[in-house]
Order: sequence, then C-alpha cells, then structure tokens
Amino acid sequence: MNKLQHAEKVISTVRQKSNRALLFYSAGKDSICLLDLLAKEFDEVVCVFMYFVEGLEHIDRFIRFSEKHYSNVQFIQIPHWNLTKIHRAGLFCQPKKVRQLMFGDVIQAMKLKTGIPYAFIGEKQADNLNRRLKLRGYELEAISTTNNIYPLSHWKDADVLNYIRRKKLPKPISYGNNKRSNGMGFNEDCFVWLREHYPQDLEKILTAYPLSQKILI
Repeated sequence: MNKLQHAEKVISTVRQKSNRALLFYSAGKDSICLLDLLAKEFDEVVCVFMYFVEGLEHIDRFIRFSEKHYSNVQFIQIPHWNLTKIHRAGLFCQPKKVRQLMFGDVIQAMKLKTGIPYAFIGEKQADNLNRRLKLRGYELEAISTTNNIYPLSHWKDADVLNYIRRKKLPKPISYGNNKRSNGMGFNEDCFVWLREHYPQDLEKILTAYPLSQKILI
C-alpha cells in the first residue's frame, strides 16, 4: 500500500462512520492537499481557519479558491489559540486576563459547535520525532482514540508538494528562504515576506499589534 492509498484508506474508514468532516485548515501545503482528498469523499467538509489577524488578503485568496473549487466546502474563521498566550503575556500588545488555550481545547470546541465528531489534521510522522511517536500509536498510524484523524501520517513534504502540482492546486506560501510552506506567525521571515508581497496585510497586523513592529528592527 503506497502513501496515497494509505491516506485514502484512513479517509474511507472514517467515511463509513460519518458523511461530514471537520478540517483544520491553515492555507499551508498539508491542509491544501488534505482538503482535496476530503472533498472528494465527504458530503460536507467544514474547514476551520485560525487567524492571528482577520481579513489578510494573502490568506483569503486560498479560502476563496477553496469555496469556489469545492461545492461541498465551507469555512469557519476563529482566532488562533496561540493568541491567548500572546494576549496573556502581553507580547506585541497590552496584557489581558484571558484563559490560555491549547490546540486540543479548540478541536473539542469545534467538534461540539459543528456536531462533527471527526477532526482531520495535516500532521505527518516526518515532521518531527514527537509526531512520529504519537502517530505510530494510533489505528492505521492515523486515527486516534479521540477521533482526531491524520491521513497524511506516512507522507513527506515532497509527497504533498507533488500531489499539489499534479492536481494543479494553489501553490502554498513559503515565508522566508527555506522553501517550505510555514504558517503565518509573528516572526521576521513572515513579516519581511509580507512587506515585499502584501504590504497591506503587514499594515493590518501592525495596526492590530503595534508592538510587533520591533520584529522588523
């Protein structure tokens, strides 16, 4: 069984139990690939995009493409759970008294909100040692006992990018010079890339978090 067949088997196993899927979508390569795989199998795919600042054009264009390309896909946008850490610590903003969340809190909340018990996530064993050890303990090395599903468990970055090219899907963003599609965040690579390609998005971020200007100094 090759990597694509393994991913399809994982998805098929879940599809036998539910006609709806919840996908945590970041506009990165793994979620672009995973959305295409899921949209072909489920009647409805609800994508959850977690933003640091809402309404960034370089992200919204991926969402618009997905909504137009897949008739059975809808998006829910919510604040990124890492913002609770940023606000609580006063990083790039005035400190706020907020409850610090973890990714698991958001997954559970969105399962309850949508009524979809299965959450698909684009993590891979090749990402790092912790993920490798975690995923190898699951059914098919991809299905957790808490119904978090990782169809790309056996894939590597090159496999994902080859799939995207073959299916003519949008090319993921590569912030910085490492040629990998990393997520949006408060870091120099991201801010420099935005300054060059989407200055209006950088301005939105600096307006929302004025102290993040120091990242560029």
